[in-house]
Amino acid sequence: MVIVPAHNEEDNILRTLREIREKASYVDILVVNDGSTDRTSEIVRNNGSVIIDLPFNMGIGAAVQTGFKVALEREYDIAIQIDADGQHNPSYIPMLCEPILKGDADVVIGSRYKEKSSYKTNIVRLAGIKFFSWLASMITRQKITDTTSGLRALNQNAIALFSKEYPTEFPDAEAIILLGYRGFRVSEIPVEMRKRQGGESFFSLLRFLRYPPKNLFSIIHLVLRERKRGNLPYKRK
Repeated sequence: MVIVPAHNEEDNILRTLREIREKASYVDILVVNDGSTDRTSEIVRNNGSVIIDLPFNMGIGAAVQTGFKVALEREYDIAIQIDADGQHNPSYIPMLCEPILKGDADVVIGSRYKEKSSYKTNIVRLAGIKFFSWLASMITRQKITDTTSGLRALNQNAIALFSKEYPTEFPDAEAIILLGYRGFRVSEIPVEMRKRQGGESFFSLLRFLRYPPKNLFSIIHLVLRERKRGNLPYKRK
C-alpha cells in the first residue's frame, strides 16, 4: 500500500495519484488528508481514491502514522510512503521494495545523496540534512545519507512499530534512530527527486527555524529513553 500524507495539496494531489497508478498500478493507495482547508479531500474523493480525513491539521507524523495503522490493520506486506507534492517518482517503488522482498532490509529510504544527484537545495537546509544524517548514522551504526527523505518503504514489522510509536512534528531522523534502537535494518537506494510541483511547502519559515533545536532535543530524549529501556542500536534482528 502507498500512503500519501497531504495537507493543502489541491495543486498536486491529482497529478500524484495519476502518476502512482500509471507507474505502479499493482499498489493500493491511501491518502491521509491532514486537516486541509483547500479542495484536497474533494479532489481525492472525486478521483475515486481511498481517503482518511483527519479532523484538523495534526502534523506530518500523525498523518503518516494513521497510514501505518491502516496498513497494519489490513495486513499489508509493505507500506510505501510518497509525498503528495510531486517530488517523488513512483517509478522507484519496485527498487524500494526489492531489498525488503529479498529479506536484506526492513526499511528502505530513497536518498538524494547516496550518489551524485541533480537535486539542489539551499546551503542552510543542506547543512541540516547532512548533520542529522551524520547523527543518525553515528547513533545507529548504519550509514544514512538522507534522513529527511519522505520516500520510504517498510516491511510488516516496521509498520507494526510505527503504528504504535512514531515521532509527531519532525519525525525524520528520530524515526530512523528509533528503528536503529529496535534492531531494524535500514538501507537506502539512490533516487532523483523533483522540485515541489505547486502549492506551499510544509516547512514554513517558523517551522524551518524551529526544526534543528527541536529535532535535536527530541533525538536526545529518544536516546535516553531507549538506553533506560536497555535497548542498544547495534543489536540487529
